[in-house]
Amino acid sequence: MAESVVAKMREDWNARAKEDAHYYVAFGRRDQDDAEFQDTAQEVVHGLEWEMRRLPAGVEPRSRRALEIGCGPGRLLRPMAAHFGEVHGVDISDEMVARARQRLGHIPHAHAHVARNSNLEMFCSDSFDFAYSYAVFQHIPSRDVVLGYLKETWRVLKPGGYMRCQINGLPAAAARYDTWSGVRISAVELEEFCRAHDFQMLSLEGTQTQYMWTTLRKRERGWYDTVRKPERPVVIRRITNAQNSEPVAPAQGRFAALSLWVENLPEECDLINFEVHVGGARGRLTYIGPREYDGMAQVNLRLPLETGTGLQPVVLRWRGEEIGPPGKVRIVPQPALVPRILALSDGINLMSGPRIESRAVKVTLEEVLDPEEFGAFVDGLPALDIDFFCTDPLPPRFEVNFRLPDEIGVGGHTLQLRLGKRVVAPIGIEVTA
Repeated sequence: MAESVVAKMREDWNARAKEDAHYYVAFGRRDQDDAEFQDTAQEVVHGLEWEMRRLPAGVEPRSRRALEIGCGPGRLLRPMAAHFGEVHGVDISDEMVARARQRLGHIPHAHAHVARNSNLEMFCSDSFDFAYSYAVFQHIPSRDVVLGYLKETWRVLKPGGYMRCQINGLPAAAARYDTWSGVRISAVELEEFCRAHDFQMLSLEGTQTQYMWTTLRKRERGWYDTVRKPERPVVIRRITNAQNSEPVAPAQGRFAALSLWVENLPEECDLINFEVHVGGARGRLTYIGPREYDGMAQVNLRLPLETGTGLQPVVLRWRGEEIGPPGKVRIVPQPALVPRILALSDGINLMSGPRIESRAVKVTLEEVLDPEEFGAFVDGLPALDIDFFCTDPLPPRFEVNFRLPDEIGVGGHTLQLRLGKRVVAPIGIEVTA
């Protein structure tokens, strides 16, 4: 790894910490106070707590150790400290770590460290039960640095320990990346990494999006070459839509996903060596849950694109070989797409709602097949510099950014949005600059 990359990362993030640390860590809006900033951690922490159910039961939390990669000013470290007897965070930025130490001053078992060489060299091998990272790898311009952190995480985790992290899984779109728009890593590349470095992949959600989440478990060296086929038949006890309890799913779209409740699923099964086929085609597994009190495990998957309608067989396989009796699920045609606006805000202060402070506007659209049909007008004047990109191919979802016309001044105005021939009801906005 080039020293210049590490130096640039530290320089840029020190500058951002001095300018507005809260904004660059939780970029909802500028000048967040401490309470508002800390509140932005709740959703992320809830997701981490959900995956912490995988940790062995009956172990005293005070005996467990956790590690955060890219701790920033300690936004997540503070609430996560309640679940562990010791929690450590690392960050490339001296300025961020200084703020984290101040935030954690009243928590004696929470510690923040400067990662001088952008690695985990200060920690012993086999020393952490749980590691996590959020909104960090997406800002690293070097693939080697990101994968290096993952390799180091395997080293410092205890055998059987877990890693929960978010990675930018958007398709590659630049020859070079910087310390804000960092490197992108595909689901296929991550799977290949796990196979080569003995991580058991237990979840992979949000593929092809900026917020691709994965849960990995440390296994012994050479694990993928030695794990054996399940000895007992793996039995499907129940199949429902992944979004609700109905035993039916559409063939395509955002709800084209299943949840299976499976008996006798060995702990060695993961998203790479375990397969679920629906209607003769392999689905894309997204989640294998921990064993419940009744011994069953939840398995979630996206339906394959070529799934037909009607009553379809569901077959479990391990590395291509069938391992249990098939189940059945009813597949119905995809409902018609209904284009709609999910959110509208200032282009920089995302928590502003219709109060436009920077003369830039951000709109989130869903179930739109052709975003080029989007049009925006303010008091009848066309918006400027309309730009859009796909943030999630399912349902699909697009983010659209544009500038207000130069003639629009401070005060109340009417924003009119169009999606092809569909005209959205007028939206009142307040322009403040």
